[in-house]
Amino acid sequence: MTDPADLLRKHGLPITAQRLGVLRAVAARPHATADAIAEDVRSGIGSISRQAVYNALGMLAGKGLIRRIQPSGSAALYEDRVGDNHHHLICRTCGTTADVDCAVGKAPCLSASNNAGFRIDEAEVIYWGTCPDCLTKA
Repeated sequence: MTDPADLLRKHGLPITAQRLGVLRAVAARPHATADAIAEDVRSGIGSISRQAVYNALGMLAGKGLIRRIQPSGSAALYEDRVGDNHHHLICRTCGTTADVDCAVGKAPCLSASNNAGFRIDEAEVIYWGTCPDCLTKA
């Protein structure tokens, strides 16, 4: 990740301790939940409300500085790998999440059988299965 302050500055956003803390936490722990990110931010800057973390995550995702992933039946996850339309592998047993590159290599990575008149610019794919650690334990 580039310097968080430079990233905020580049996008014309005010540099705050909360935003810097959230960006650092997302970079340090990809695929973390908002609650996990809040814990990391608190350990770095002290007090921050859950709402302030949610607000920062929403704003940063809205500006495209981080990515929000919403697996079915799970809490939203956040990562700082943006702009490449990669996909994810998620373990059904422990929830471990890993990045997987596009099968084709450029967005949207997949071709819809019918675009219904839409101009498609992104495809989100989540592969579900069992991770190597859980397979070993089974």
